[in-house]
Amino acid sequence: MSIVVERGGKTLKKVPFIAVEGPIGVGKSSLAREISDYYQYTLLNEIVEENPFLGNFYKDINEWSFQTEMFFLCNRYKQLEDIQKYHLAKGQPTVADYHIFKNQIFAERTLQSLQYEKYKKIYYILTENMPEPNLIIYLRASLDTLLERISLRGRDIEKNIDPAYLFQLSSDYDKFMEKFSNDHPNVPVITFDGDKIDFVKNKHHLKSIFSEIDQHLLVNN
Repeated sequence: MSIVVERGGKTLKKVPFIAVEGPIGVGKSSLAREISDYYQYTLLNEIVEENPFLGNFYKDINEWSFQTEMFFLCNRYKQLEDIQKYHLAKGQPTVADYHIFKNQIFAERTLQSLQYEKYKKIYYILTENMPEPNLIIYLRASLDTLLERISLRGRDIEKNIDPAYLFQLSSDYDKFMEKFSNDHPNVPVITFDGDKIDFVKNKHHLKSIFSEIDQHLLVNN
């Protein structure tokens, strides 16, 4: 596959597939959109509000977790299949506002043991040979910051999120990302603290993020 020429006399090390990850409300979609606009990459947005089970899930996690997680898994599988076929296989860089590994974080937290065992079997079957990001941007933030941003975006389906669930989810993400970094040393993970940066309001913060991305993706000619 031919290398894509970048600006400033630099080239890409490989066709970029960037995934932006982090807990609910941290700003994944906003950052992925900024990256897409800046680098002119294909944007892959996860399906969230289209999930018909999500509203009920936030009201009763135990009752609706399996349906919710299976919907997300199947839709993300199809999205990644299409991204590979229509974009990455043709050398077109892509940025996504999720990595499919997030399914493991949510499923392990919410599913009962027997459901989780069934879920894992389906997960590994579907994700076999799926395209994997070669750069991950991990956004993390305190519970107060997450709750504030969730409130500001005003999604009806998120109004019943239990703060305790969100706090635990953030902790799960931290543990998972540490394990992921250890298990995948060839995939760089750039971590940003959402309590200290606000790339939506402060363009200097956004420029700093782009600079770090360049360091991982670009090489001098």
